[in-house]
Amino acid sequence: MSKETEKQRWQRNFADLLQELRVAQTGVQILFAFLLTLPFSNGFTRTSGFQKDVYIVALLSAAAATAMIISPVAFHRALFRQGRKPELVRFAHRMASGGLGFMLISMVSAVLLITDFVLSRPIAFLLSAITGVWFLVFWVILPFARRNWGDDDIDDEDDDPPALAGD
Repeated sequence: MSKETEKQRWQRNFADLLQELRVAQTGVQILFAFLLTLPFSNGFTRTSGFQKDVYIVALLSAAAATAMIISPVAFHRALFRQGRKPELVRFAHRMASGGLGFMLISMVSAVLLITDFVLSRPIAFLLSAITGVWFLVFWVILPFARRNWGDDDIDDEDDDPPALAGD
């Protein structure tokens, strides 16, 4: 079994990252579409000032997540066939991470908006906090706690791109 070259590794990292972005992009686009239509629903007129503020946070963070998660496509277009795959992978990694952060804010805000609309505010805050913790467990805590799973079994298969100076 031959080892992959550095160029092949960057190509694989980029392909893996694109596949991950496709999944995240679909989710954030559905959430963003829902939030875009919400003010046009009949019940939106009954929202409080607090709920409208939470809605704005959810909407703007969904817009930011959408922009960041889609941005590697534009970056790829700009760098196409210039042999700058390492730079593209590093940029896409940063944008995906930032986009997931904004998606977390948007999803928790959307949960807060809806639960505050149908339940009491303390319960809404509790359920939203639980939602935020739930996402953090699966998106941050478990992945970082288990980064070394299988180190003995697989050699460099899912390496992150090497850090640049100033990362």
